[in-house]
Amino acid sequence: MRILLDTHTVYWYTTGDAKLSTPAQKAIQDIANDVLISPVSLWEIAIKVSKGKWQMNQPFDIFWQTCYKKYGFLLLPLEPSHTITVCNLPYPTNHRDPFDRMLAAQALCENIQIVSADESFDAYGISRIW
Repeated sequence: MRILLDTHTVYWYTTGDAKLSTPAQKAIQDIANDVLISPVSLWEIAIKVSKGKWQMNQPFDIFWQTCYKKYGFLLLPLEPSHTITVCNLPYPTNHRDPFDRMLAAQALCENIQIVSADESFDAYGISRIW
């Protein structure tokens, strides 16, 4: 199965944060799953780190390399079809986050589950693991 990690899921998993749910952790660690991360999440993490909202115990370039080499995460490229899907997404009044909307579009286009604590993804009809 292919699964897409939401930004906070990538961050919590790689930092060992206890906020990560047991089902999420199991899905990420299941060797039968292809665990995908989006460049959108890397971009969002970089912004949060540069603003001081999130802290890292290593330089960002080492962090993302660790995601691929240590954890075996795969990159889900951002495709034109993903951006087109964003245009057709409903615009729930409680979910205006552009990063999440792109992740939702990627999950819909690729027909994959998203691993996220954010219930806002449910409004898009995406299967969510948490």
